[in-house]
Amino acid sequence: MSRISVRGFAVASATAVTTVGAVVGVATGDPQHSNDLETTASGTDTLLADIPAGEQARVQSASLTQQADALSHAADTDAKRSVEEAARIQAAKDAKDKKSAAEAKEKADAEAKAKKEREEKEQVASRSASRDASSFTPKSSYTVAELKSIARQIVPASQFQCFSNIVDAESTWNYLAVNDSSGAYGLVQALPGSKMSSVAADWRTNPATQIQWGLNYMNETYKSPCGAWTFHQANDWY
Repeated sequence: MSRISVRGFAVASATAVTTVGAVVGVATGDPQHSNDLETTASGTDTLLADIPAGEQARVQSASLTQQADALSHAADTDAKRSVEEAARIQAAKDAKDKKSAAEAKEKADAEAKAKKEREEKEQVASRSASRDASSFTPKSSYTVAELKSIARQIVPASQFQCFSNIVDAESTWNYLAVNDSSGAYGLVQALPGSKMSSVAADWRTNPATQIQWGLNYMNETYKSPCGAWTFHQANDWY
């Protein structure tokens, strides 16, 4: 191997070491490393002084290429690390959001289930507390307070106010009320009044029979007295 070849190889090798070390030294902030690099670079300059100008240009070109490759590799490594970190953060966020959504759904489902069970219990309690029209002994006359008391014992508590609103609007709690125009009869103004015979034959004089028929009609036609009252408010009839 010639003197030029040996020195060229030495210069290229030293320059490569200097270049890679520079990247590492700058990145780590290691002063000692930087000093070592300067010494190595100084030695390289001495070697270059002994090499012909043409060979120096070739060696320096190779050194710059190695330096560029080292910097590019470092940049690629940093970019890859940044992408991986961003992906990790996003994955953690997605997992947290998914968990929160699942917990919110579970809570909503539990609340809906509890509400349904509560309503069913209330309905059962209302039905068990209600009396049938046939359990009331007919009287010759009734006060409004007595009529409302009978209605409270037949109509579920949760539906009583709606039922009462309809009776107030239709007959003002007069169980003998007759509509002069249509012939509608009784507390709930059944049309015709004879419809109420499906509950009992005493529909003309027994308010309990009228109340029971009215409740049945509201449940069958509007699902509940409150459903009937909503319709009544919008149409002034039911």
